[in-house]
Amino acid sequence: MKWITLLVLSMLPGIAISQEIKVLSGGAAKSFIDPLAASFKGAAVKIEYQPMGKLTQSLAAGHPADMIVVTSEVLETLKLKGTPIARVGIGVAVHERAPLPDISNAEALKRTLLAAKSVVYIDPKVGTSGKHVLEVIKKLNIEKEMAAKTTLGTGGYVTAPVGKGEIELGIHQISEILPVPGVKLAGPLPPELQKYTVYTASNVSGKLVVQNLISHLTGPLAREQLARSGYTSPE
Repeated sequence: MKWITLLVLSMLPGIAISQEIKVLSGGAAKSFIDPLAASFKGAAVKIEYQPMGKLTQSLAAGHPADMIVVTSEVLETLKLKGTPIARVGIGVAVHERAPLPDISNAEALKRTLLAAKSVVYIDPKVGTSGKHVLEVIKKLNIEKEMAAKTTLGTGGYVTAPVGKGEIELGIHQISEILPVPGVKLAGPLPPELQKYTVYTASNVSGKLVVQNLISHLTGPLAREQLARSGYTSPE
């Protein structure tokens, strides 16, 4: 995936931007981080988004980054400290013109999944939500029935085929459903099957400007952006 460059001019007169912050982030945090990075003053923020599985491989291979945004579980495996910035749950997506399915509880979700002609979610090998979706399917004891009609996404907007009318249902993190053209959120997974992912920012470079960016991601503007992007506060 290409680097997405967000250049922001400093508001301080006579001071040119000489610093650049390289951020490597999980893809589901994009709709939250992008607008806040664009409003950050005093540095150029350069962001690359990858599925969490690929991101950990990139880090192991020495991918350059001043700051990383990963799930709390991944941060723990990396033995790094960080600051929680956002929390997001998993939801079900349907085409914008489709009726809303019943996913109010585990049995209703099971019936909806069995009735669906096709389903897409992210490959459990590369995406955080995909691992949990597979666990849900196993818990509902419909793994065999779902196998033949399931497509596994590998990155980008996984529920995009739902918006194009190619697949009936999508299951993904809510922040990755709301921005997708042609798609609407049917609702979150039932509480007894829900999994919330906490995204955490870690200043791996130790730079002060990176710490300032993290403070910006947890400040007043961030609180306003959370709900618009499908997230909740990490507390």
